[in-house]
Amino acid sequence: MVSILGHRGAAHDVRENTLAAFVAARRLGADGVELDVRRTADGALAVHHDAEIPSLGPVAELTVAQLPTYVPLLDAAMEACDGMVVNIEIKNLPTEPGFDADGTVATTVANLVMEQRFATKVVISCFHLGTIDAVKAAEPSLPTGWLTVARYDQHAALATAIEHGHSALHPQHEGMSADLVAEAHGAGLDVATWTVDDSDRLREVAAMGVDTVITNRVAVALAVLRAA
Repeated sequence: MVSILGHRGAAHDVRENTLAAFVAARRLGADGVELDVRRTADGALAVHHDAEIPSLGPVAELTVAQLPTYVPLLDAAMEACDGMVVNIEIKNLPTEPGFDADGTVATTVANLVMEQRFATKVVISCFHLGTIDAVKAAEPSLPTGWLTVARYDQHAALATAIEHGHSALHPQHEGMSADLVAEAHGAGLDVATWTVDDSDRLREVAAMGVDTVITNRVAVALAVLRAA
């Protein structure tokens, strides 16, 4: 059965990446959520997608006290998702403010997850390979997935993920193929694809054998994939 994760919660009717969005995903029947994490100026882990918060500036330059009330910290988000799968995407790119090249944010995320009760239901992902390498170095038991955009050579990316000891490949759905999924499964890796909202495309990626779909349309995905 394909696992269905709400993209940033269930953001179609509430603000994304908020406790309300995660509660909404649970209410809709999602298996879990995908959420985004950034490090604040004082070293906390804020759940927010964009590098900047409108009218306030980069998350990396704000303290916890300066965050809007709707931006939760990771520990609160994980508590809200207790019993669900939580895909934590670390936002850490060289082109964005506050880029962490030394692995501090990765280690902080890994340590927080291991201190919680939820470690068995967490996967940590990132577009920046060095960041998930740092997660794996900090806590080898944590499942990690490399996020890739469709223009990548996905088979080469899979080979890299295998070489680096990661648990999964997370390709953009336009780069998916049944051959890629079969190759990943043959090597013992899961495949989670994003962000799949169209009913026909949900059926197509499910037929390819993916393990997880990340979607903005949880109710649609449940109707399509559970019915299938």
